[in-house]
Amino acid sequence: MRTAIITGASSGLGREYALQLAANFPEVEQVWLIARRKPLLDELGKQLSVPYVSIPLDLTSSGDLELLSRRLEDEKPEVTVLVNSAGCGYLSNVADTDPALLSRMTDLNIRAMTLVTRAALPYMPQGGHIVNVSSIASFCPNARMTVYSSTKAYVSSFSLGLREELRERKISVTAVCSGPMDTEFLDIGGITGNSKMFKTLPYCDPKKVAAGSYRAAKNDRAFHTPRTFFKLYRFLSKIIPETVMVKLAKT
Repeated sequence: MRTAIITGASSGLGREYALQLAANFPEVEQVWLIARRKPLLDELGKQLSVPYVSIPLDLTSSGDLELLSRRLEDEKPEVTVLVNSAGCGYLSNVADTDPALLSRMTDLNIRAMTLVTRAALPYMPQGGHIVNVSSIASFCPNARMTVYSSTKAYVSSFSLGLREELRERKISVTAVCSGPMDTEFLDIGGITGNSKMFKTLPYCDPKKVAAGSYRAAKNDRAFHTPRTFFKLYRFLSKIIPETVMVKLAKT
């Protein structure tokens, strides 16, 4: 059965990916919605025009990642779309951050994204699509969000390398580098009201980001960066020395 898998589907951008899936990929016959909060997944699923399966998993858990791998092995779905939207970020200096939160960022943003992709790849057909949610934070290290920006640099690098590996299979891989969005991510990460930089940045609309991501994936684009401001930021980050950019990009 042609299947889409969306992680981080319970809220924010992940939820938008689920809501816009059918309009962009009408060939998909079912969607696996993955996040920790099953009630929110079920609430979302009822709004979809495509059959859904809610799979409550904590992707920072090795046991839960293994459950997903076993489910893929048992059901062998044709994974035509994979959206790695699960992620987290916390505003704080490294020395002041709870080690558990540092671990959560690296486990979810790097380890889980990598292993979910690895688990899905054997079941992806020619012409499939992978969308990995990175961030504008991947363009340059962000002090006070040092770990988060570093994990997102990994996501972008991983996506570009994987894209080349999968070229012969004609599977597109797109890294989505959005700016801040008005979602619960900002509150959970302690960012709301605590960062002058975030107050000055233009915000992105999750609906537009999801729509742009899917267009980029279908057009086989390596990156999707919404808004002219952030496209310029990406360009500047390539020509201005990092030692200078890191001072300008401090959160």
